[in-house]
Amino acid sequence: MYTIRKSARGRAGAEPAPRPGLTLAAVAVVQFMVSLDLSVVNVGLPRIASGLGFGAVGVTWVIHAYALSFGGLLLLGGKAADRYGRKRVLQLGLGLFGLASFLGGLAQEPGHLVAARVAQGVGAAALAPAALALLTATFPAGRARVRAFGIWSAMNAAGGAFGVLIGGLLTEYAGWRWVMFVNVPMAATALAMAWRGVAADAPAERGGRPDVLGAVLATAGVTLLVFGVVRTDRHPWTSAATVTTLAAAVALLAAFVLVERSTAREPLIRLGLLANRSVAGANAYNLLTGAALSSSFYFVSLYLQRVLGTEPALTGLEFVPFALGVIVGSFLAVKLGYRLPARTLLIAGGLMTAAGFAWFGRIGADGSFLTDVLGPSVVASVGFGLCLAPIVSTATTGVAPHEAGAASGLLNSVRQIGASLGLAALGTAAHDRTGDAVTPASLSDGYAFGFTLGAVLLLGAVVIALTVLRRSGPPAPAGRTGDLEPVAAAD
Repeated sequence: MYTIRKSARGRAGAEPAPRPGLTLAAVAVVQFMVSLDLSVVNVGLPRIASGLGFGAVGVTWVIHAYALSFGGLLLLGGKAADRYGRKRVLQLGLGLFGLASFLGGLAQEPGHLVAARVAQGVGAAALAPAALALLTATFPAGRARVRAFGIWSAMNAAGGAFGVLIGGLLTEYAGWRWVMFVNVPMAATALAMAWRGVAADAPAERGGRPDVLGAVLATAGVTLLVFGVVRTDRHPWTSAATVTTLAAAVALLAAFVLVERSTAREPLIRLGLLANRSVAGANAYNLLTGAALSSSFYFVSLYLQRVLGTEPALTGLEFVPFALGVIVGSFLAVKLGYRLPARTLLIAGGLMTAAGFAWFGRIGADGSFLTDVLGPSVVASVGFGLCLAPIVSTATTGVAPHEAGAASGLLNSVRQIGASLGLAALGTAAHDRTGDAVTPASLSDGYAFGFTLGAVLLLGAVVIALTVLRRSGPPAPAGRTGDLEPVAAAD
């Protein structure tokens, strides 16, 4: 049950023995919580805006603040997990995430809530890559890996989809503050699981210090990029304010690349890692799907509430088919993943999701849930579920063990950056299409346009899977590289 090892001070200490089943459970809870926090506030945005005094566009920073700090610091979090130990970084991230969630629920003005969301993002940037690296190390190959990542992807999808349901119920019956408080017990549960079931891993051999400057440049560059896009509702694309902001963002991101190439410290991401076609292709695919999917929750939530007049609790319930579809797609990916290459699943899932988005692009002011939302929700969600596990498995294929945290951080970082950029760009395009005359017809026209653009992004992801990712066979059969059942039985 426990192993004895010498601590740094020479004292013997009891450490829990590795328990793969409990490790998988802890990682699943972590991913559910992190994913939930990206969507749980969506339904509550109108009441958060009125309760704290946000403007119509400014309230989107409740989402951006989390996604940007999360995505911008994930590379640093992945490097920290590799350097200082995955269990230690996971526990620190969980503690910060839980505390920030509690303080966010007590916010009294917009700045307080945005600051709490930033702190949540910092905590998530530490715990997410550490958790994924633990999963990669615990289930390195074969059918065990397929099933483990299938469970991980199902929890990832369930968190995002059920977050809208939970957010709607909490907003209507307990108040919007509970969309923040709900994270506290989940963080505590995951912390207890990690404490008991995850063995302390030996940190990698230390070289130089982590590249904090690179993390600052990456986060500042992406933040300015999103800020510039969001402000195009007030400053046209050709205005001096927009051009200057976007130019500064590009300069900061270029400086980040130069620092990563020349730093004497440990770079956040070894640029040579991107020479691996699996890593590069999966992350490019991930960027486009993240951009499309993040906006879908936003558009559907606003369409149901602002156009169809649905109350928050019922809005949340109407997201249940989407949640169930993603879970079904995730488990189909597990079953099919034993027989088909990941590339095939990425192509099929991307096409299904694009078809669902194109269907969403036909919504209208005189629509209803049954005719305009239910059908495309099922098609898009099953397709998205098919993509989740293959993206993660492909993005970590051929990566050395000492770079598992960095590769995991890169994957999560690209997803969150894509989510924030996608919401900013597609949300702004939808706002421009709506125009100054805000009516149910103009709103639905704007949301439909946003969905259509999302379908285009998803088709771009399919093209990447076809052209960048190599053909490969299905994973090795059970018994050659390990299987989940005998591993878990060792608990």
